[in-house]
Amino acid sequence: MLAGELAAARSLLDELEALSDVTETSSIPMGAVLHAAWQGDDATLAELVERCTEEAKSRGVSPAFGIAAWSQAVLANSTGRYAAALTAATEASTDHVDATMPLGGSLAELIEAASRSGQMQQARSGVDALCDITKAAATAWASGIEARCRALIADDEAAEALYRDAVEQLAGTRVRGELARSHLLYGEWLRRAARPADAREQLRTAHTMFTDLGMMGFAERTAAELRAAGGSVRGRSGTGAGADTLTAQEAQIARLVRDGLSNTEIATRMFLSPRTVEWHLSNVFAKLQITSRRQLRT
Repeated sequence: MLAGELAAARSLLDELEALSDVTETSSIPMGAVLHAAWQGDDATLAELVERCTEEAKSRGVSPAFGIAAWSQAVLANSTGRYAAALTAATEASTDHVDATMPLGGSLAELIEAASRSGQMQQARSGVDALCDITKAAATAWASGIEARCRALIADDEAAEALYRDAVEQLAGTRVRGELARSHLLYGEWLRRAARPADAREQLRTAHTMFTDLGMMGFAERTAAELRAAGGSVRGRSGTGAGADTLTAQEAQIARLVRDGLSNTEIATRMFLSPRTVEWHLSNVFAKLQITSRRQLRT
């Protein structure tokens, strides 16, 4: 999910659910709540957060509360509901220890929500706490997140250089969603700085990335900013449209074929019969307009 591979994450979540059903065990859906948040799926997230917190209470698994709150903050920020995002991020970053999340994830959400809500002192305190984590990590990912968060509280003279640094640093990592968010925030800043042409360039990049990644909450927020900057929002191109029509199970089988597994091996892993795998694979071939496993790998 952090790499922006939401479809692959969905397949893994489906596999986990199938394993849980077969073994008659239950798991706290911490991965699923993050997936729903990144997708911008409000209804699913609300349902999963309730399930997550109930399971966490019954088992005494405190990190699950933080993950649930972090997920709510991500989704609220994606749709511009900054007051709600600030409440959720504050809960995640204080009561449930941010160390359970990659590179202070909830602190980054808190800083964005606080700065957008006019709570600048809270945003500055969040940056101070975040820097303790990012400086210790000393990676391009950490540096990019720190630069972006610093830009949110910086004056106009310093902000642009920080946004550019964030984009440059994150472009060298696999965290594509965070890179797209940096383009979005930079574009928003440029629009407010009365530089609409420059803003449109950043916002178009962000919108394309969010749409391709399936982060539709952020895509809609970006589209609104792009229109406000005088730009138009293009629909998705037809390239690769067949892949969007695959069911979750078909997508999972397609990836396993790509990884070199035989139908029998896939059937064993997915608790299906080889005949069922073959049937799903024929649907994959038809939808993607291909005729061989070699073409699927390509």
